[in-house]
Amino acid sequence: MQLALESNAFFWAIEYIATFCCGLLGGLCAVKKKYDFIAILITVWLTGLGGGIIRDVLLGVFPPVGVSDRGLVITSLLTSVAVTVIYPEVDRLKWTMVALDALALGLYAVNGTQKALIYHMSGMTAVFMGLITAIGGGLIRDMLLNDVPAVIRDSHWYTVPALIGSILTVFVTRAYQGGHISFALQVAGDIAIVAFVVILRVLSVRFDWKVPGAVKRHHMILPLPEKDEGKDTKADADK
Repeated sequence: MQLALESNAFFWAIEYIATFCCGLLGGLCAVKKKYDFIAILITVWLTGLGGGIIRDVLLGVFPPVGVSDRGLVITSLLTSVAVTVIYPEVDRLKWTMVALDALALGLYAVNGTQKALIYHMSGMTAVFMGLITAIGGGLIRDMLLNDVPAVIRDSHWYTVPALIGSILTVFVTRAYQGGHISFALQVAGDIAIVAFVVILRVLSVRFDWKVPGAVKRHHMILPLPEKDEGKDTKADADK
């Protein structure tokens, strides 16, 4: 049964646009650190295709798409050349970069999830594959450049939209596989999911929506040992 991912036009659009968007952002990070072109090229390649490489290795697909697909490798090379020239303009376009990053996030979430389903993975496994495809490239980029990974340092909604997009993709793809919707509706659903991920990510940055951290606690529920209770009582008395 054909999936949207297997449709040439749709599949290529997702792969190439996402690779360009991710690669552009990764290359910009390398340029800011004043690395040479080879370093920029490697950073662009791993940022754009790193998530897909991790996904394919986990799925047992060899060689991974990041080294076997000539078109995607050439796209990475061209992105590297482009970013070394237009990096000042790219750096100034803050919201364009946020939107491109969000677009890549959504595209890769759909891409990774559907590819896992093509290889007959369970829905839960497909969600994880979509998530790692979406955030894997950025994770490799930040580790390569000795930065705290964006998925950790950025408390705005980053992983959350990718996770939601992967889950929704499972439902849309399963609906098509079960014959409940047509191929055209599946493609439309995938596009809607990508748009939803982009909107969530951009709005979280625009309105400073952040993932909550640990719950603030002022008292412990567990009883203290006797020696600690004495110290605690003495401390209270001093106050």
